[in-house]
Amino acid sequence: MSYLAHFKLNEQPFRLTPDPSFVYWSKQHARAKAYMESTIWLADGFVVITGEIGSGKTTLLQSFLSEVDDDVVYAVVSQTQLSSTQFLQAVLTEFGFKPFNKQKVELLDMLNMFLIEQYSNGKKVVLIVDEAQNLSTKVLEEIRLLSGIETHKEKVLRIILAGQPELKNSLDSPKLKQLVQRVRLRFHIGPLDREEMREYIEHRLAVAGRDDNELFAEDTYDDLYRYTGGIPRLINTLCDSALLCAFADEKPIVDADDVREAVNELGWSEHPTTTGLYRQVAYIEQKHADPVAQFEVRADGESLGMHQFPEGRVVAGRAPDNELYIKSKFVSRHHAQFVSDEKGCTVQDLNSTNGVFVGNRQVKSCLLEDGDVISIGIHEIVYTDLRKNKGTDASTAMVEDFGREEDLIEERASDEDAFEDQVDKGLDEDGDASAVSK
Repeated sequence: MSYLAHFKLNEQPFRLTPDPSFVYWSKQHARAKAYMESTIWLADGFVVITGEIGSGKTTLLQSFLSEVDDDVVYAVVSQTQLSSTQFLQAVLTEFGFKPFNKQKVELLDMLNMFLIEQYSNGKKVVLIVDEAQNLSTKVLEEIRLLSGIETHKEKVLRIILAGQPELKNSLDSPKLKQLVQRVRLRFHIGPLDREEMREYIEHRLAVAGRDDNELFAEDTYDDLYRYTGGIPRLINTLCDSALLCAFADEKPIVDADDVREAVNELGWSEHPTTTGLYRQVAYIEQKHADPVAQFEVRADGESLGMHQFPEGRVVAGRAPDNELYIKSKFVSRHHAQFVSDEKGCTVQDLNSTNGVFVGNRQVKSCLLEDGDVISIGIHEIVYTDLRKNKGTDASTAMVEDFGREEDLIEERASDEDAFEDQVDKGLDEDGDASAVSK
């Protein structure tokens, strides 16, 4: 009997090759895809998606491309260890040109003419760069210049950069400040949590033809998560190896022994994200991130909640994965985003159905003033600039909630010392739990 027939499967459920039909839409992956789709309807769409190795970025890109309309022309460049001239040649090759033996000036002219022609024909052009963490600073600067090609009405090239976390570090370089200012949306795909991992496994088994969710015994999931850290590619590898171990022993289901045997054969150790180290670092960083923006959500004159955020991006919408979750049929899934930086806070409409209003004025993008009222659907969001209100009673009350400022600083220092001691001694599960629950 074959491997597939033994487990009542029609095809291999845990292949490592990207396959859009097996995509599991976690909250993070759904958000990342929504951001990719935004490049189509935003004339100046420029999106950066990052994630760990094996987090599903390439599969996500393929799923996105499989659904684009006929009026979209795209190029995908995945070989990224190139000079700026080679990169332009790669892009033009993807668009159907034979741009070799051309000077850089000629390449830019060819691309510019192609983009203008496509715009005249009602086409939308998207450039997708996978493995973008390998791009040199010169090539990233070339991409910035390409993103500026425009007609008298709008820009004509949409761009998606996808890469490993190193891409985030590259973009944070002062040399690329101008490029980052062109980016409309940035999103990082983290690992699946334990429940999502289980749903991911059951989803892939169902797509592969399994009729029930009992192929992996209940006691396998703790070990599966401990050794994969919720990284999809690692989940696929370990699950496939465990299935082979169970098949070799002619077992009808996979149990914990099969998972541990597979771990031994693979020579794996526990994944770093499950040891507690990363969670403690995130906890300490979160304590040090001072809030700069406050959003009060209202409906019918009644306050529904007060939310404070540090610098960065906050998305509001009716999908539960939003930072500002507003459950209303008048609010789009990802309705608007608020971007806080050194300049202040900007609200941007994410192509919502009912629009975004600041006061009585509908806006696509607007730099907010302290006290502005933003309307989305029947809800209002009142913005407070906490940096301008540090001396107010509201700010003072917030400090008093945590104790005097000196006590807060001492508490942070104490947390750091305790964390360093724990790292030196080795983290145990009890230490992890207490740190997360603080």
